[in-house]
Amino acid sequence: SGFLPCGNCFVMVPQDRFFALERFGKFDRTLAPGLSWAGFDLCGACVAFRSISSRVVQSFIRVTTKTLDNVFVYVMVAVQHTVTAEGAQDALYKLEDVTEQLDSYVSDVVRSFVPTLSLDECFERKEEISMAAEEKLKAEMVQYGLTILKALVIDIQPDHSVVASMNEINKQKRLRDASQMAAEAHQVRVVRAAEAAADAAQLAGEGIARQRRAIIDGIRDSITFGTEDLWSVLRDAKRCIVWEQIQHSVPG
Repeated sequence: SGFLPCGNCFVMVPQDRFFALERFGKFDRTLAPGLSWAGFDLCGACVAFRSISSRVVQSFIRVTTKTLDNVFVYVMVAVQHTVTAEGAQDALYKLEDVTEQLDSYVSDVVRSFVPTLSLDECFERKEEISMAAEEKLKAEMVQYGLTILKALVIDIQPDHSVVASMNEINKQKRLRDASQMAAEAHQVRVVRAAEAAADAAQLAGEGIARQRRAIIDGIRDSITFGTEDLWSVLRDAKRCIVWEQIQHSVPG
């Protein structure tokens, strides 16, 4: 509020404000930024002023509610609003506490929307909650001269005990995954070792089979081409077989 000294008929209105001109305590008109004619005054008894900012204001509303799965959450909503020249009179004379009124409408929307969602759905559908709050505010706050530019859910915080439980669940899940990966790696090593042992045994068997075929071929050749060296070949074959048996019976 203010008044003009005697004889001062003009008023300078800042660019970022709207002035309401009152005559004898009654609203007369809104003065736009710049130099305005206020009319004749008599020692401040005839003319008075009220002013309001035309800048965009951001208000933060914090709402406590409960989700469908019985988790208490804190929902933070940022509301951007301003006053236009057309709404300046209503903004000046109709509403005492803007933030309190915003809180009332936002809380109404959040507490009717969030309890229908699970905790995970609340995070997934933040935009829907924001749009519902914005539509409600635009419809209700226009009567108070406020223009709602944007309402946005900027944060959803579960109760501290719930956060601790969720962190513990995630920790146990990571430990379980790590144990499973270690077990799978061990299984792969065991399978590969068994495959390598089987391959080695197969190669050793093939080598022994080739040796025995060579002995048999030698015996057959001796029988075919003469018997003079038959007994010598048989002795050599017996020695080879005995030597192989000794090698396989000795550990390592």
